[in-house]
Amino acid sequence: MRKLITLQALILTLLTHGAMAQRLELPEFEPLAIQHESATEIARFPAREAGQAAAADAGHFYAIVNTAIGQYDKQSGELIKRWASPRQGPIRHLNSCYAEGTELYCANSNFPEVPMASSLEVFDTETMEHSRSYSLGILDDGSLTWYDRLGDGWIAGYAHYDEDGGLSFKDHSFATISRYDNDWRRLGGWMIPETVIARMQPHAASGGAIGPDGLLYLTGHDRPEMYVLAAPKMGPKLVHIATIDIDIEGQAFAWDKSSDERVVWGISRPNREVRAFRLPSINLPEGYSRLTELPQSFR
Repeated sequence: MRKLITLQALILTLLTHGAMAQRLELPEFEPLAIQHESATEIARFPAREAGQAAAADAGHFYAIVNTAIGQYDKQSGELIKRWASPRQGPIRHLNSCYAEGTELYCANSNFPEVPMASSLEVFDTETMEHSRSYSLGILDDGSLTWYDRLGDGWIAGYAHYDEDGGLSFKDHSFATISRYDNDWRRLGGWMIPETVIARMQPHAASGGAIGPDGLLYLTGHDRPEMYVLAAPKMGPKLVHIATIDIDIEGQAFAWDKSSDERVVWGISRPNREVRAFRLPSINLPEGYSRLTELPQSFR
């Protein structure tokens, strides 16, 4: 008899909670309307090294391929200096670079080898000699494709691939973005939203950088598009707020920090060209944040 009463009470409790759940009305999620803009080309130059990325400082632009960097005069397009790694040497896959002061900061990986390992490589832009290296070693995050400063620390993007250079148990959707303190101790990170990562399949973000507006700009592997991301109010996923049409076939880009305008440098790999563009301003929708506005620690 006691067992029968207990069973009846349990059934009644389940029915009551089920009825309450049915009465609970939740608002429907409304996806953000993604802004659509276009970049304006302002320069283009031929460059043999334009296979992975481009960067620029006040007097030069840089064309980057797996194992070489060409430094070119920004006005004439004349080759000034070239750095190159020995064939089958320690530098296997320079993915991206950006210029700061008299240094060029570059992301290097061992792609397409597995397990994936990565390093930070720095070059002196006055001599175009390699100046220092910091190995990140093997990381579960994936293969380092880009990094940039964020506040007093760093932000970095890692790729996973569906094809060569990937892992059988992690596809392109495992690509991630991590943030670090100044000593490269991980502080947190984000997922890339589906509306962006689906456009990069079967690869991931080849280029990324924080813009002067504090938003994150990403490029994929081959599409002529740039994606603008903001920080969410809650949750682990960045928010896709804009797409910019830009006449490059993906790959890495860099902001021209010597310019007062919103200028980026990228490449056309099929044409072996470095191209410069002026980007439009992007409106930050209400309720979202610039990555530069985020606290560096959780309290």
